[in-house]
Amino acid sequence: MTSIHDLSTPALLVDSRALEHNLSTLATALPGVRARPHVKAHKCTALAKRQHAHGHSTFCAATPLELCGMAEAGLGEDLLLANESVDPQRLSQLAKLDARITVAVDSQATIDTAAAAGLRETLIDVNVGLPRCGCPPDRAAEIAQRARDAGLTVRGVMGYEGHVVGQAERATREEQCEVSMKLLAEAHAAVGGEVMSAGGTGTYDINRWANELQVGSYALMDTAYGELGLPFEQALSLWCTVVSVSEKFAVLDGGLKSLGMDHGNPTVVGGKLWFCSDEHITFAPEAPVRVGERMRVIPAHVDPTIAYHAHMHVTEDEQVLERWAVDLRGW
Repeated sequence: MTSIHDLSTPALLVDSRALEHNLSTLATALPGVRARPHVKAHKCTALAKRQHAHGHSTFCAATPLELCGMAEAGLGEDLLLANESVDPQRLSQLAKLDARITVAVDSQATIDTAAAAGLRETLIDVNVGLPRCGCPPDRAAEIAQRARDAGLTVRGVMGYEGHVVGQAERATREEQCEVSMKLLAEAHAAVGGEVMSAGGTGTYDINRWANELQVGSYALMDTAYGELGLPFEQALSLWCTVVSVSEKFAVLDGGLKSLGMDHGNPTVVGGKLWFCSDEHITFAPEAPVRVGERMRVIPAHVDPTIAYHAHMHVTEDEQVLERWAVDLRGW
């Protein structure tokens, strides 16, 4: 059996025990279709199959490629493109899949592209406070009618309280989630349909309005979500090698090209981070280290970190149990 010390670095490690804890915890809290796991967080059909084994048969994604990979892996029972697209070629590929595909729309252009591509089901994406995609709540009924006029079936609405899920104080998350979900509920009442989709890992146990929650990061976690006191454990780490040692600092072979930095700096286990550059992590070690020694680095944001890597290595203690392809990377 391969040891983690045999791996070339930087390499992603997934602690099998922590992963199982996270999957089981979420499945208990949000069983079955109450959760629609978001595969953009891990981009890995092998992990999605583990989520499916825990009772989750519906999934969402951020890119058409992710949905194509899920369908080809036999996970196409109910897939949602929780994102807007006006790419006719990519949407046409989705329409040809042997899978149930729903796409988010928020404008006439997204409606027209989806209909022309041959897609048949949609959710109306509603802006509930995050300045990203989504129509204003008071226009949701109009957009829904336009979708129906174009021949699309409107399954309901979705809205992402992304500006809420990372708030440090739980009370703040609760208050702001309620504000956002009241907007979505009003839109849902006007639009109709059976689906009210929202949420994320940071509001998985707070959002009581949506009937399905798009949780993603819970499976592997990162330091940003780790600060919120959630019952999920850190399963993902970046395995790095010390490549240089000086009197006051040492250097690992990770860096900006192997870590998502938009949520802040990573954490070096056994050291204090100084800074990251393209291919290096400079840190002050807590105890003397030597060139060739291996160390763990915990990312602040799981999604972009995984997107930098072709594989994840599932581990138990220092043994590699499985090697999973990050097969949903790209667009």
